[in-house]
Amino acid sequence: MKKTPNFPFTRRRFLQGSGAALAAVSFGGSGAFAADKKINVYNWDTYIGETTLGSFTDKTGIEVQYDLYANLEEMFAKFQAGNPGYDIIFPSDYMIETMIAADMLEELDRSRIPNFKNVDEAFLNPSFDPGCKYNAPYFWGSVGIGYRKSKVGEVDSWSILFDNDKHSGRMAMLADQRFVMGVALLYLGYSPNTTKQEEINAARDLLIKTKKHLKGFVPDSGQDMLISGDIDVVMEWNGDILKVMEEDDDLTYVIPKEGTVIWVDGLSIPKGAPNRDAAYEFINHVVDANVNAEIANTIHYATTNKAAREFVSKDDLANPAIYASDEVVAKSEALADVGDALPLYDAAWTEVQAS
Repeated sequence: MKKTPNFPFTRRRFLQGSGAALAAVSFGGSGAFAADKKINVYNWDTYIGETTLGSFTDKTGIEVQYDLYANLEEMFAKFQAGNPGYDIIFPSDYMIETMIAADMLEELDRSRIPNFKNVDEAFLNPSFDPGCKYNAPYFWGSVGIGYRKSKVGEVDSWSILFDNDKHSGRMAMLADQRFVMGVALLYLGYSPNTTKQEEINAARDLLIKTKKHLKGFVPDSGQDMLISGDIDVVMEWNGDILKVMEEDDDLTYVIPKEGTVIWVDGLSIPKGAPNRDAAYEFINHVVDANVNAEIANTIHYATTNKAAREFVSKDDLANPAIYASDEVVAKSEALADVGDALPLYDAAWTEVQAS
């Protein structure tokens, strides 16, 4: 069995929230929001390299006040009454779109981020921020298929769930409306963010057909069912499957060839940032190839930084639970706000659940 990273928690579970109070740390100085030579950063826990902040201070002389949030809603709430003093935040795809609409983010001046050229072109035009005007892509993850190799063989397509009754009763999918609808849409050749009723209905019909072969739509517990032997195939978050792969070398994960629904995080400068110059220096530092690779080798998520991959762990690069091929990534999309089409998704999902 190839050793996979020992995550203290899974990425998507963490995205779904935590009630734990998170500490703030300071690198190079004391006291938040104090000096011109200080930058105030707001990020997820355990989502930075071991040397990233220290090397930034060594390089620039700028101290880092580093605060942590438990979920995106907590982060967003901090800014609803105005920026409390942060220069850099790390919002995820849909939150970037939400904050753009709320006029909470600065449009980035690319001329001040020369290392932006290192970002993989596959991540430069996301639906939630066309042209990456408001974020510098950071790391990404996926939803895909976890499975037991001895029972299933090799898997490379969503067809094992949608067009295969061989494993009927031994399969499960996430109980997540947009992600499940999204992969069904991708499998049918549509965008997971379509607003066309006929395409949404086609995904609904596919899921109704599929449901009779499922053990169920499960609330982020598919990895537990997989390792316990209750099922052999599951649609799950990559971090969850990585965790159980550590315990059972008969388990593995794949991002199907049709593509998948991914989450993407970015670095953004919130409106009202007190130290915008320092913010640009920080972004440029993080998207430096060597710095970004050190982060990747610490947190073991997939980087959006093409230049950094030369320095990323070869085991991680070869691990399909972390990195998919460029062709698969190009077919994948992050979820976006579908606006007035959301009731169509709600109605379709209700029909799937009732079938």
